[in-house]
Amino acid sequence: MGEFKVHRVRFFNYVPSGIRCVAYNNQSNRLAVSRTDGTVEIYNLSANYFQEKFFPGHESRATEALCWAEGQRLFSAGLNGEIMEYDLQALNIKYAMDAFGGPIWSMAASPSGSQLLVGCEDGSVKLFQITPDKIQFERNFDRQKSRILSLSWHPSGTHIAAGSIDYISVFDVKSGSAVHKMIVDRQYMGVSKRKCIVWGVAFLSDGTIISVDSAGKVQFWDSATGTLVKSHLIANADVQSIAVADQEDSFVVGTAEGTVFHFQLVPVTSNSSEKQWVRTKPFQHHTHDVRTVAHSPTALISGGTDTHLVFRPLMEKVEVKNYDAALRKITFPHRCLISCSKKRQLLLFQFAHHLELWRLGSTVATGKNGDTLPLSKNADHLLHLKTKGPENIICSCISPCGSWIAYSTVSRFFLYRLNYEHDNISLKRVSKMPAFLRSALQILFSEDSTKLFVASNQGALHIVQLSGGSFKHLHAFQPQSGTVEAMCLLAVSPDGNWLAASGTSAGVHVYNVKQLKLHCTVPAYNFPVTAMAIAPNTNNLVIAHSDQQVFEYSIPDKQYTDWSRTVQKQGFHHLWLQRDTPITHISFHPKRPMHILLHDAYMFCIIDKSLPLLFMDLLDERTLVAVERPLDDIIAQLPPPIKKKKFGT
Repeated sequence: MGEFKVHRVRFFNYVPSGIRCVAYNNQSNRLAVSRTDGTVEIYNLSANYFQEKFFPGHESRATEALCWAEGQRLFSAGLNGEIMEYDLQALNIKYAMDAFGGPIWSMAASPSGSQLLVGCEDGSVKLFQITPDKIQFERNFDRQKSRILSLSWHPSGTHIAAGSIDYISVFDVKSGSAVHKMIVDRQYMGVSKRKCIVWGVAFLSDGTIISVDSAGKVQFWDSATGTLVKSHLIANADVQSIAVADQEDSFVVGTAEGTVFHFQLVPVTSNSSEKQWVRTKPFQHHTHDVRTVAHSPTALISGGTDTHLVFRPLMEKVEVKNYDAALRKITFPHRCLISCSKKRQLLLFQFAHHLELWRLGSTVATGKNGDTLPLSKNADHLLHLKTKGPENIICSCISPCGSWIAYSTVSRFFLYRLNYEHDNISLKRVSKMPAFLRSALQILFSEDSTKLFVASNQGALHIVQLSGGSFKHLHAFQPQSGTVEAMCLLAVSPDGNWLAASGTSAGVHVYNVKQLKLHCTVPAYNFPVTAMAIAPNTNNLVIAHSDQQVFEYSIPDKQYTDWSRTVQKQGFHHLWLQRDTPITHISFHPKRPMHILLHDAYMFCIIDKSLPLLFMDLLDERTLVAVERPLDDIIAQLPPPIKKKKFGT
């Protein structure tokens, strides 16, 4: 493989946003996750838990509730008082609708999936009908005295439970009137608290309502009589979330202490038909508040302030020891936030609302393998480029020559020209960008920096010619008829003749850049593409999928290479296939055409669990750059967890 001088970069001060809520879709086995910055992510649990889609955040969009309805339709609501629906094909927001009840704290879809409930700041519960294209307001339920913080439908769809401050209400859906109001005990560790917040409710088929509250309790209520049946004090802090299995034989709750508790319905005695709820297992996989939980058929899912998304397998439910049998903790997004200018040895870091440009340090020292060499010149922070407006950055890229920076938000596309004079750098924005470049999901420069490839959220691929400080639109590849599938990944050949684009579900399309036409489509595969790149000289397209399979496809021959067919016939090593982190970057050695460098592992591999690798690329034939983000640095920048008084202190 040869020796490399490695730049170990640790000044990418990236901290993911905390997780606010999750919603599991049993039909598609997908998980929707919203973060505190308004970002919404979609994880495909059938595809090795890959984050296949995401919707960028917005400063004024604090998402408090998330739910699936009508099968594959995803809705969110938040403190701006709006309900939003997401377009899962075009990867944009279909519409936003004001519920006119102030900030929205909770939301739930009916068991049939045809109706939507929201709980508002003004104490109102509002019912919406889900139509094919939108949602339509139907009616208000009886208004309550305080905000509605949690909602749950009875599986029959006839009644709902609503958690508020100090009480739980039961509504008749047909009339919209409250039929019961159950007062929650304010007692907390023997002391009466000022108020008790009902953070979560779950309505079971037998009429039982389970509630979790700020007094650290899990309580069981009889909805027919409005009486308390049983109470469990499980935490010295808030119990903030609850989720019940479809079979209603187990449920999971999350606490502000970072603990997740599992409750199961078990027989009272070995031969008894009578059953009772028993707390069976506590799990401590979080350092901070567990703000949200979900219950899939095979796992307990939790997320919170510490930014981790945790999947805890239920071993008794896992039939085969495969991906589902592994505990996994997802912290970083499954997409690259870093781009590299090889010519000038620059790195561009993408944050939610700004970009940072750094020049790598250098050394004149020499040493043997494994030595850490002292820097003769430190890394330079050259540029801090802040966005205007409340929208998060979707994607960004620096050209290989280092003379161009492009980035996009949901509504605006930006292109800048950089000029270097000794140690000074100047920036000039290219004005009057065309309307069709309003929003981009992916940006990529050609190897010679003369062309810019832009994937829009409407499925089109644009080619822009760059010369001097100006640009010219050359061509747009329109999506296949009848589809608006967004292209999430782009790869261009080093000679600039071929462009490969991958969507969220279909195969990879390869375009001839010179002739401006579709060249071929790589056969679709069952698992989504996580990374791809085109090799120099051979123009072989290397594609990595979320199940850790790697394919090599000859673009000129329009078929898989002999090497790829041999590998697929023999199969990858089982240790390779058992990895649970997707490949997110692929590059090639210019002097060794048989070597493929994977930014996670294949012929070249860097794996360190304590230092997750965010980016790796080859600057030249003897130099690597690797960007690491120590997990301890992220934890250090989070707010302190809840204080726990220890015995004897």
